[in-house]
Amino acid sequence: MAAVNNTEFRSAVFLLTGIPGHEAIHVWISILFCLIYAISMVGNAVILFIIKTDPSLHEPMYIFLSMLAITDLGLSIATMPTTLGVFLFNSSEISLNTCFVQLFFIHSLSFIESSILLLMAFDRFIAIYNPLRYASIITLQRTAKMGLVCVMRGVAVVLPVPFLLKQFRYCQANVLSHSYCLHQDVMKMACSDTKVNSIYGLFIIVSTVGLDSLLIFLSYVMILKKVLSIASPVKSLRALNTCVSHLCAVLLFYIPMIGLSVIHRFGNSSSHLLQFLLGYVYLLVPPLMHPIVYSVKSKHLHVRIVRLFVK
Repeated sequence: MAAVNNTEFRSAVFLLTGIPGHEAIHVWISILFCLIYAISMVGNAVILFIIKTDPSLHEPMYIFLSMLAITDLGLSIATMPTTLGVFLFNSSEISLNTCFVQLFFIHSLSFIESSILLLMAFDRFIAIYNPLRYASIITLQRTAKMGLVCVMRGVAVVLPVPFLLKQFRYCQANVLSHSYCLHQDVMKMACSDTKVNSIYGLFIIVSTVGLDSLLIFLSYVMILKKVLSIASPVKSLRALNTCVSHLCAVLLFYIPMIGLSVIHRFGNSSSHLLQFLLGYVYLLVPPLMHPIVYSVKSKHLHVRIVRLFVK
């Protein structure tokens, strides 16, 4: 009877993980995480405030940036409670339903962010390749519609995942690899056949992140081709300079995300530390760095941020 009750209990919760064997420094790590979350949320909130209150920034490029900031805020809010709970309060238990809700928001927001980065690449491509028609192609109305499509796409592809996971029996130790829930990580805990979930997860990655990253790469190939055809070196550098912040955002987002997905599918126990590092780089670094990169590289944002804090 005790064994049955124990199995039922273990199937009702997952156990989140910090850094196994380094529990003594969890409090110090939590201070670092608190600082990262605070800077991320304040930075993205400032970006949103400035874009909203300054009519001169109501342009497609800055509207896309505000979408990116909202997505980064959502990712920070989705992971902050459990991450700080594990490292600060040693609270590792999470119910199945809460875990499924969290992974839904993490993955849907990640795919929405991937789509927004693709839209930003398209925006830079049109601005450089055909600047005379930019205003007629990238209008505010079309920008809003494209943003709505990004949200619908991210939600639609991830929505079946929690329902598929809910059908499984979880009778193993149920100790997850991170302080938050991810689809691949939860799927490993199931005692049932997860072939459908595995195939669908691979399909989602290929059709969203894979397709977006390929299109972004092709857009930069076309941008580079156009820039190299410009006779004036000054104009070429000026055109490339408008893409630097977006290129940084792309690299910060895709490299850890793809690396984490590969490790979850093909890694082994020896890669746990790399898995841990990539997991937190994937979810913490982009929301932290995007406001910094854009506020430094965008002259308009930089001037308005300085004015805001000088006042």
